[in-house]
Amino acid sequence: MVQDAAQLIKKIKDNINIAFAGKESVIDRLLCCLISGGHLLLEDVPGVGKTTLALSLVNSISCSFGRVSFSPDTLPSDITGITIYNSATKKFEYRPGPVMNNIFLADEINRTPPKTQSALLEAMQEHKVTVDGTAHSIDGLFMVIATQNPIEFAGTYPLPEAQLDRFMMKLSLGYPEKEDELRLASMFLNDKTAESLKPVCSLSDVCELEEMAKKVTIKDNILEYVHSIITATRNETRFRTGASPRAMLALIRAAQAYALMDGRDFVKPDDIKQLYVPVLLHRLPLSIEARMAHDNPETILRSLIATVNVPVN
Repeated sequence: MVQDAAQLIKKIKDNINIAFAGKESVIDRLLCCLISGGHLLLEDVPGVGKTTLALSLVNSISCSFGRVSFSPDTLPSDITGITIYNSATKKFEYRPGPVMNNIFLADEINRTPPKTQSALLEAMQEHKVTVDGTAHSIDGLFMVIATQNPIEFAGTYPLPEAQLDRFMMKLSLGYPEKEDELRLASMFLNDKTAESLKPVCSLSDVCELEEMAKKVTIKDNILEYVHSIITATRNETRFRTGASPRAMLALIRAAQAYALMDGRDFVKPDDIKQLYVPVLLHRLPLSIEARMAHDNPETILRSLIATVNVPVN
């Protein structure tokens, strides 16, 4: 059963690779986020394939999809939907917004005001939206993939720590290697785009993978290891705040999904080592002193983890 799951995940990954030329680790973590029921933030310069990656995932699964390109005048109702009066039935009816889908792509999320970001925050945390005082649930698979540009600050609204904490992972794609960039050129010339991909699995397949990931065994000594990592971030004075209990739970769930992707029904310490940076780093803002000293948060985090004892078995 576990091997079948790993094969299905590989099938999705291979399909994404048809249209996306980039690092294998990025695709692995994207799928890990999907299977563990988390949300993903992609932060990088324009043109490196953030939207292509998201669309490649969407088109590899038979699922519903919504998308909004955020701007300063985007309203909460542009995401959640609106209630309108139907003169025929003489009743108010709810018209769902784009967030009411299995996968929602939020392009340039930091370009929209905090009020609109808050509307998305409710959906991410509670899998529901509230319109005119009435709650509407988002049932089944629900994943938000958000993108943002880190080099343009004019007209942007930085995401508050509370919303960053709702993203299971934050990834940066970076520029592709020479081989990948040449493969990208070949894809372009042969019209191999994300829109041309065909689904290779159903929505129920993904939901089943998510349930299987929840059943992956994680021993007490691995839990102790995770807790020691979390505690280390809280004791580090160069971080303004340490990792939250939500961060710990996210790391545990992501590790379960990562083990399933590898065809295992148990979590190893190496799974934690592969995931602690994308899961924890965006939740650890630097202190004022550390920013003034131009400290690198990833370097600090990696040095902290190196001091934590790794379980032997």
